[in-house]
Amino acid sequence: MIPTIYEKSLELNLDPAVYGTLAEIGAGQETANCFFRASGSSGLVAKTISAYDMTMSDAIYGHAVRYVSKERLVAMLDHEYQILLERLGPKRGANTTFFSFCNTVRARGWNDQGECHGWIGLRYQMKPGDPPADIIMHVRLLDARTIDQMEVLGALGVNLIYAAYRHRGHLKRFVESLMDHVPASRVEIDVLNFTGHGYGFFDNRLCALQLVESGLTDATMFLPNGEVVQPAEALYKKPVMLLRGSFAPLMNIHLSMLQQARPGFSRLLDSNNSAEIVEVCEISMQNLLRGIGVDPMQFLDRADALQANGKTVLVSRCAEFHRLSALLRRCTNQPIGIILSIGLLNELFKPKWSENLAGGLLESFGRLFKDGVSLHVFPWKNRKTGELVSASNFRAPSLSKHLYEHFLINHRIIDVPCDDLRLLDYTGRDVCRLILTGDEKWRELVPPASWKMAECHAQQMQQFNAQPAV
Repeated sequence: MIPTIYEKSLELNLDPAVYGTLAEIGAGQETANCFFRASGSSGLVAKTISAYDMTMSDAIYGHAVRYVSKERLVAMLDHEYQILLERLGPKRGANTTFFSFCNTVRARGWNDQGECHGWIGLRYQMKPGDPPADIIMHVRLLDARTIDQMEVLGALGVNLIYAAYRHRGHLKRFVESLMDHVPASRVEIDVLNFTGHGYGFFDNRLCALQLVESGLTDATMFLPNGEVVQPAEALYKKPVMLLRGSFAPLMNIHLSMLQQARPGFSRLLDSNNSAEIVEVCEISMQNLLRGIGVDPMQFLDRADALQANGKTVLVSRCAEFHRLSALLRRCTNQPIGIILSIGLLNELFKPKWSENLAGGLLESFGRLFKDGVSLHVFPWKNRKTGELVSASNFRAPSLSKHLYEHFLINHRIIDVPCDDLRLLDYTGRDVCRLILTGDEKWRELVPPASWKMAECHAQQMQQFNAQPAV
């Protein structure tokens, strides 16, 4: 049985080794309130504070450019934890694991319809006297009423503190316990990072993957330097070119698709738009779960190869293109270009991708192309006949012929040229076959940064195919 929020609060209150402070700004002191409602709160709580006024907050934590930000949260953790150690360390530091819990939140305000979100963090010791570790997460609050958002924040805070002390040895259990007694329809956790003592060799990209796999968020993102970031923050007010695929392995054709699509996408930008285009490579969970399932090391190999080539990586649960389009549109108000092959273009006309929509195919495309989203289509070559199929001569299903022509004429679908048709002669499976047969030609098809990943993937696929059917 999963303990209730009350039971978790009571258990922590009665643990003599856990003691700390709680500082909460933006939606009341809801986490502290959970501990006060349970008996024995004096055993856990050294201090609670809510510096709600900006002047008061600046006087305590220093001036902030943005009050609901990771930077503000870290300043709160720095201040509260330092005071805790200074004042209570000499007295009880030998037998106590200290913690400071902080959050800074934009909850629903009076006559307010804006995005509600917040940063939540915990700085804590794993053992008495240890250097501290930090756990930081970003949440989106989905309830319409402030009082409901406050209830969720209280539960999330208790779940985070409880998980840090009870589940830190098991990532999947830790992540999923954050949502104990919190319905997924009420909150989304799109960033969760572990740093500091005990996490020196931990790869937060695995944590990001677990958030998506466990359904806590639709997507997570990390930059070319490996930093896990909030997608809405990384893409804010920036034009986005996104290529989706399995990238198993990353091939030269993928890099060519991004390069060749850029001129056509750039023509869609406002002449006054000086924002740098962000190139994103998206891997859907549908691709990761195909065949051999999610292998953490292979996932990191794919990510390493993409990042080594300067690409930002997005992992999503959005199998449908219109859901992916909606997710990106929530992150930026600038043009969005989705790059795909003829094969994926053909998929978009299949009923299975719109069967859950009342408006069927028309609604699916309407959602996809909403607010200036465009598709940039790379050609495909029939290796038996040599026929080259591009967006210009693609034959849409007969009932959608005129709809497809409308998309072409209005530049919703844009033809991407291929400057080296030899790239169309090989697929990822061909690369694996060449590797396993010892044909070094595969190295001409794969960028050097992806060679290691390609070899590992080929060997893993060979082992999987060799397993007897169950």
